[in-house]
Amino acid sequence: QVQLVESGGGLVQTGGSLRLSCAASGRTFSMNTMGWFRQAPGKEREFVAVISWRLGITYYADSVKGRFTISRDNAKNTVYLQMNSLNPEDTAVYYCAATHRSSDRTVSSYGYWGQGTQVTVSS
Repeated sequence: QVQLVESGGGLVQTGGSLRLSCAASGRTFSMNTMGWFRQAPGKEREFVAVISWRLGITYYADSVKGRFTISRDNAKNTVYLQMNSLNPEDTAVYYCAATHRSSDRTVSSYGYWGQGTQVTVSS
């Protein structure tokens, strides 16, 4: 129904930047919110940022506020996560997700997920 494919992960040094992309396909018209989540080894998957598809309203986790920027290109059905000033604590698998709910930060609310892309920040 909805397919999500992330890309852009990689290995960077502390202070570096990465731009993640998530291409959506299928019945994307039913989705209201796109989000980014991450999961580090041995930890629960956590909220990073969300954006309302139509209005572009954004919300960020306190841990990334001021460093990460979520955006979307409606014409391309793509959402981005620009990550700046990266530190080792940002190391995780980053997942793109979609939901029909409004600006939801809860993992369980998302029914569509990408395969994840690894982000590793060396100290």
